[in-house]
Amino acid sequence: MTQDFSIVHLLLNASWVVQVVVLMLMGVSITSWTAIFRKIISLQRVKTLNEEFEREFWSGTSLNELYASAAKNAKLSGPMERIFASGMREYQKLRERRINDSSALMDGARRAMRASYQREMDAIESNLSLLASVGSVSPYVGLFGTVWGIMHAFTGLASMQQVTLATVAPGIAEALVATAIGLFAAIPAVVAYNRFARDVDRVSIQQETFIEEFSNILQRSVGNQANASPSGR
Repeated sequence: MTQDFSIVHLLLNASWVVQVVVLMLMGVSITSWTAIFRKIISLQRVKTLNEEFEREFWSGTSLNELYASAAKNAKLSGPMERIFASGMREYQKLRERRINDSSALMDGARRAMRASYQREMDAIESNLSLLASVGSVSPYVGLFGTVWGIMHAFTGLASMQQVTLATVAPGIAEALVATAIGLFAAIPAVVAYNRFARDVDRVSIQQETFIEEFSNILQRSVGNQANASPSGR
């Protein structure tokens, strides 16, 4: 009579420790895939909104109009637009206080944009640490289940007078399922983390470049219009 070596059968007959490990890994895998799909959607939204704002920014629309639009649609705007709004808001506040020193104006605007940049990057990088942890820890958790399962299998064989491959194989197979599921949870998490980390770096460079370009525009505005709010480039 042939033995049933299906994964379900093996798990149902595995020791309770192996079953707990497998359940944990399956839960981690589901959480990981949920984070992956959410990150795909959020990064795509960030890229789209940033590209739309950058096109509008360089289309010739005045800074005041862009700022009014950004302030009006703050909840729907992208990270780059919010960074722009933070710098513009601080710039206008300093001008309203009759501060005409170019260094003070530029330092204030730049600090505001940098603070906004850090907040945006923290939000963009969310869940990356989760994927990194899943990718690095899951194989070891699966290996623990495998080692425990093999120990349990050999303990059960100790009472047998004659040990054959047929008696050893089921216990070993049950234990190895834990490692397989650990790898199943880890591999997608590692691949997704590497991809997302690269995408986040590109977004970061894009936003840092925008901060420098916008700072240059404000610098020229300070030089050309000492006592007026910037209305264009």
